[in-house]
Amino acid sequence: MRRPQAPLLFQQKMPGSEKNGYFFLYLRMVTYISATYIYTVSGPVLKNGVLAVDAKGVIKKVYTEQEAKDQKIADIQHYKGVLVPGFINTHCHLELSNLKGMIPKRTGLPEFVKSVIKLRTSDEYELNLELLKADIEMYENGIVAVGDISNQLVSRALKLTSPVHYLTFLEVMGFNPASAKDAMKRAKEFKDEFDPLPVSIVPHAPYSVSADLLHELSEYAELNGGPISIHNQETRDENAFFERNEGEFPGLFEFLGQDISFYKPTGKTSLQSYLPLLSPKVKVLLVHNTYTSADDVAYAKSIHPNLYWCLCPNANLYIENKLPDVNMLREADLKITIGTDSLASNNWLNILWEINLLQEKFGVPTEELLTWATLNGAEFLGVEERYGSLEEGKRPGINLIDFEEVDGQVVLGMCVKRLF
Repeated sequence: MRRPQAPLLFQQKMPGSEKNGYFFLYLRMVTYISATYIYTVSGPVLKNGVLAVDAKGVIKKVYTEQEAKDQKIADIQHYKGVLVPGFINTHCHLELSNLKGMIPKRTGLPEFVKSVIKLRTSDEYELNLELLKADIEMYENGIVAVGDISNQLVSRALKLTSPVHYLTFLEVMGFNPASAKDAMKRAKEFKDEFDPLPVSIVPHAPYSVSADLLHELSEYAELNGGPISIHNQETRDENAFFERNEGEFPGLFEFLGQDISFYKPTGKTSLQSYLPLLSPKVKVLLVHNTYTSADDVAYAKSIHPNLYWCLCPNANLYIENKLPDVNMLREADLKITIGTDSLASNNWLNILWEINLLQEKFGVPTEELLTWATLNGAEFLGVEERYGSLEEGKRPGINLIDFEEVDGQVVLGMCVKRLF
């Protein structure tokens, strides 16, 4: 399967350039594109605005409709639709791409985890093929940068050559406090094998890492600049485990053959139990937040100034058949990002379709959703100098999306076309 190449050039056939059945290509140095609306994300929405884009996809200038007329700009390619920056997928598991359609829906997280463990494969050819297909799917769906969870080295080769930017989150597990130092030692050695790719060592979830290991991870992240990503309150059982040592997690540890007789519940929710162990100096992405309460949010904001909150709504419906309290999160004025999770828990890797679901279920305005799906994610991944907004000097990727106007509000459609 051939990897797609980024459409860096607009090519135009010149009259009289044919010769012996061939023709030469005239490469325009700057292309002017316009649309019904341009969502710059960092600035105002521009109706019939114009972007000047060079052959490499770098934005040379952003014009309002009037400014473009005043400059007498000709040869503008106008699209019916909205132009937006390339999407940022802050939570994905490429390594699980071969499990698409293999795990039943709505089983709850503990059963889902058991299925993943049972179905994981060591067939490197199969994994590489499915990784490539997933990478191509994201590229074609307008995704330009990804925060990808890794437990193996298998994705390294693909990430080295992909047109998509990846920050790999090397996931560590170890619920027994006695294993903390060994777990970190192995993770550091494993990280070196990913060189020269950007990698951050992160905890899997509150129920799979000990307080000692979280302390080790936090110290390492503070020393190396992080960021940290952690699955947060994805299931009701997670809070029950921390509050009372109840729910399905004791049975999950038994399934794994792990003795957790040393464990004592904190009497607090999951988030309120582990978040104090993570350095407030490091950016932390809390992923899923399906069972996060307003009290949890207030507590988190009071002790940690560098939190980002990732929503993966289609995966939440696939696993738990429940969505987070999105409007509560919005009212708390949090920095929200969007993720797809994996093809084990989603039928597609498409940020636009995550946006569609959030707009349908919660009525979130388009401009707000696009900030979540672009600039906030770019800031968390540390790539906002290039990605996240349509600004002069950036090379953010440019997507064209269909839309309709309902009661004067833009509602995004389901079709995305990558222009740059």
